[in-house]
Amino acid sequence: MPGYGERDIMTETIMAKAGKLRFRHPAGAPQVDTGIAAKDRAKIVAGLSKLLADNYTLYLKTHNFHWNVTGPMFNTLHLMFETQYNELWIANDAIAERIRALGHPAPGTYAEYVKLASIEETPGQPPAEEMVRLLCEGNEAVVRTARKVFPAVDAAHDEPTADLLTQRMQIHEKNAWMLRSLLAG
Repeated sequence: MPGYGERDIMTETIMAKAGKLRFRHPAGAPQVDTGIAAKDRAKIVAGLSKLLADNYTLYLKTHNFHWNVTGPMFNTLHLMFETQYNELWIANDAIAERIRALGHPAPGTYAEYVKLASIEETPGQPPAEEMVRLLCEGNEAVVRTARKVFPAVDAAHDEPTADLLTQRMQIHEKNAWMLRSLLAG
């Protein structure tokens, strides 16, 4: 490929064989050269892709629960879930755009998210208290996923991704705390 380094091709070939990468830069597109090696970017992107899948899955679950919550806490939960799903929606874009800035395509299909996510869908409409518990667990799962990306980010001195991860962890830890507080009795 014109303008494509031998080392980049070798890295992508190895990852493609492992089923982890299926992307080639368009002919004539300049290489990403921001001081992070291609192999390090690929590791970071793999982690960010899992984070995006978890975040998107949590977004969808939160939006579903917003639509379908019932019971004495309806208004409180309906508004809380709306605030949270709106923030999650914006975060999907920030995570995907960071993946793109690192030179890779962002996963964007349900099939990809099902394979990458650690959060499972919830069938039906559980009772309000169960919705709260599931969203608390989902927020904590996103924090764990974000935390797993840090070693690759730190090793590559990727401060923009570290900042993104830190912000995501703070938001999800706070959401989990607020949701957990609703269950304290």
